[in-house]
Amino acid sequence: MKPSGTAVLVVMLLLLLSPGFLRRAWVWSGAFWQARYDQVLRVCGHDGSLAFLYGISVVGYFTYWAVGGLYTLADLNLLPHLLRQYKTQTGTNQPVSARALIKCLAVVNVNQLVLGLPFVEACRRALLMRGADFSPRLPPFFVVLQHLAVFTLIEEVLFYYFHRLCHHRLLYKHIHKLHHEWQSPIAVTAAYAHPVEHFFVNMVPIMVGPILLGSHPATIWLWVFLATVNVLVHHSGYHLPFLPSPQFHDYHHLKFTGCYGVLGVLDRLHGTDQQFLSTLNHQKDHVYFSLQPLSATASSRGREGVRRGSMRVIISVLTLRPSLLFVVSFFIY
Repeated sequence: MKPSGTAVLVVMLLLLLSPGFLRRAWVWSGAFWQARYDQVLRVCGHDGSLAFLYGISVVGYFTYWAVGGLYTLADLNLLPHLLRQYKTQTGTNQPVSARALIKCLAVVNVNQLVLGLPFVEACRRALLMRGADFSPRLPPFFVVLQHLAVFTLIEEVLFYYFHRLCHHRLLYKHIHKLHHEWQSPIAVTAAYAHPVEHFFVNMVPIMVGPILLGSHPATIWLWVFLATVNVLVHHSGYHLPFLPSPQFHDYHHLKFTGCYGVLGVLDRLHGTDQQFLSTLNHQKDHVYFSLQPLSATASSRGREGVRRGSMRVIISVLTLRPSLLFVVSFFIY
């Protein structure tokens, strides 16, 4: 039996509003992570800006292909078939087209290496000009949380408006249509995009917050890790138990319109989620705490649609994205 949206909200609030627990978790694990960061600094000649440059490149690339690769194994039917019951668009990509996948891998690697590496270097220089925190000491836990919260809000605003702009008729055909070749997306298509779109929609919204706040490299690494996992889950095509729901963005790919944001807050404000709210996809749009597949549970939730729409926005605002809950387990480990 799955807890209701209200129960999930209460649990999240308790986690967020228990500073004593979070502070102790940070202290318990702080020495371990400080020692790891010291090792990175030694490799980088004690240059914090180089630690940012090398760290974010490795974290972003490795996380994308490690997590995305696991999803791809399922798409290629190399993982247990029982995962198929969690597909958001049943019957699609069984298995995924090898030709389309190869094209995707090539485009994504060009974006990440040819465009991404110079962008990271430009961000390093911007952080130096900003006078960012390149201290050898890791930042306090609540400073990290505050920065992550600001990053998330900035990303929501920039991603929403840049993404929605890409759907303008003058831009869609020449830029954004490439990304929408995948009506039923898979995880590694998250960065499958025209270079212009990849720059303004995928990279800029992620890095504006860290540059404005002059954040510590370790905070930015954590942010990039969380943002990368989040975008992979949202493009995965699998609504797996205990993970954030991909239904919102998956519906955007299915219908080519609406659901432009990450949190859904601006979609609610501008009314660009109205079509989504009336669908079965919306009724499924929540974290599942059961191994029971969606097809066996959605039919019992028909009258909860509108209420869940409001709950989705409330939870998004208060938790600033479900994947931020990984912050706690990340530093307890």
